[in-house]
Amino acid sequence: MKDSFLTGRIFIFSFFLFKDTEAMADSNFVDYVKIYCRSGKGGRGSMHLRHVKYQPNGGPDGGDGGHGGSIYLRGNHNYWTLLHLKYQRHVFAEHGGNGGRDKCHGTDGKDMYIDVPCGTVVYNAETGKYVCDVTYDGQTVLLLKGGRGGLGNFQFRSATNQAPRYAQPGEPMEEMTIILELKLLADVGLVGFPNAGKSTLLSSLSSARPKIANYPFTTLEPSLGIVGYHDNKSFVMADIPGIIEGASEGKGLGLRFLRHIERNSLLLFMVPGDTDDIRKEYEVLLNELRKFNPEMLDKHRVLAVTKSDLLDEELIEMLRDTLPTDLPVVFISAVTGQGLNELKDILWKELNSESNKLQEITAEDTLVHRDKDMSSFRAEMQDEGEDGDVEYMDADELEDVEDLEDFEYDDDATL
Repeated sequence: MKDSFLTGRIFIFSFFLFKDTEAMADSNFVDYVKIYCRSGKGGRGSMHLRHVKYQPNGGPDGGDGGHGGSIYLRGNHNYWTLLHLKYQRHVFAEHGGNGGRDKCHGTDGKDMYIDVPCGTVVYNAETGKYVCDVTYDGQTVLLLKGGRGGLGNFQFRSATNQAPRYAQPGEPMEEMTIILELKLLADVGLVGFPNAGKSTLLSSLSSARPKIANYPFTTLEPSLGIVGYHDNKSFVMADIPGIIEGASEGKGLGLRFLRHIERNSLLLFMVPGDTDDIRKEYEVLLNELRKFNPEMLDKHRVLAVTKSDLLDEELIEMLRDTLPTDLPVVFISAVTGQGLNELKDILWKELNSESNKLQEITAEDTLVHRDKDMSSFRAEMQDEGEDGDVEYMDADELEDVEDLEDFEYDDDATL
């Protein structure tokens, strides 16, 4: 009888975990996209000699080729996910037009802008190298520069060469397969094991309504909530799926969501009060962050002991003596409201301390992005549904560029 009951519990848990994993695959929250990008090549310069009535030796009049279009990344605060780019596998800028007779300049290729949410980081999908970062609304970053147009033979005329019979080809295009990773911008990041009460706390302090259930890994995608404070002040809190020991090595949900707390100004560690060893669990969480990115330990930290409604005052005082002394500690209960006001006071004080100014923590030059480890990078792409193969372009889409193989663009060319 006991075995059948246990089997039923396991079946129910497996059913919910399967349904949640299936829901995660169909979720609108997309924080990982792979795209092939290609800028436009420059147009060819024209080699043309003017021949009109009464001007049999009109001289050169070949125009310059147009510049190829460039590809830019642009921060847009109206987006909070990369869902709009999930099925846009290719981004091509226009090629520059060729020069023409009568010194006609070729048309410039149209630039392409990729709108991304603030907090997006770009990596080279082939090498894992960090490329660029988009952190604020309206920020524009050049990703791939379009090729310059070639000079027409009109530009090469001189007193000793009055009829040049040559022109420059356009510069070639640039191409790259990129990985777009979203790292949420929030003031406070919640860090804890599964069922530590992170989602419950977020729903108690803000209007966010994350899924809450009594089984591990209920939260399968990050949630953001705005926590109100005194005098119409507020700060943003981010809830990520639970971390387990070995997450930095791929266990549980692995590294997928740890990147979302890299930009947080303050880390709120949450450990349930009914845990056998609160200090040990806190150190395990701290160690996982250290393995993932040692610089995350430079952030300010606060420890919240959750589910404190299960503890009496005497036990709370006994536990205080065993907890770390290098960070603020508060005992809370999101269900009864115990300690929530004290927690908000501590968080606001830490956020606005001189050593933890928000604008300094979230500034681009203070966040160091490490290159991807290619040994785990490909596995991570497969987990996200990427097969690693990129179909670059059709053969009929490219013009013949064999004449560019031995071409070198001379910036000091005599005009």
